[in-house]
Amino acid sequence: MTFQKIALTAAALTMLATASFANPMVGGAAMYKTRDIIDNAVHSKDHTTLVAAVKAAGLVDTLKGKGPFTVLAPTNEAFAALPAGTVDNLLKPENKATLVKILTCHVIAGNALSGAITKMAKDDGGTHEVTTVGGCKLQLSVKGGKVMIKDEAGGTAMVTIADVKQSNGVIHVINHVLLPKS
Repeated sequence: MTFQKIALTAAALTMLATASFANPMVGGAAMYKTRDIIDNAVHSKDHTTLVAAVKAAGLVDTLKGKGPFTVLAPTNEAFAALPAGTVDNLLKPENKATLVKILTCHVIAGNALSGAITKMAKDDGGTHEVTTVGGCKLQLSVKGGKVMIKDEAGGTAMVTIADVKQSNGVIHVINHVLLPKS
């Protein structure tokens, strides 16, 4: 084997190693492990509603904080699936407390990667209960290799993109807005 072929092979291995440890793309944007949750989320075209809600709730500084946080990040489609007018109503200043409650039901203190969630659910007989920063109790399970989250209102979300590492935690993209009990 010539030196040129060896160098090419080493370069290919380096690219593969780098690619295999890179974060997945979210909403058409690269997610960087060196950025915090907010600095990454603002670049995702699939999370503009979530970012607007976090701003309206005054939670930007919190989610830019040290953490670690695990954020269950609903997509724009998840917010659009709520009853008509819900999001617009929640974004009104007079509904800030309700918005904060809903958003903090999407945040878990700690750095919960999908492998750890899967193990906790398995160790607990299939479902692991976790209390969020907002005090909501979520039921975490695994179905068909996907992490599932049942909220207090009986809704179920699926993690569609797992383990998006951040400098202050991890984001799991979900397909349903988690709601506290009424």
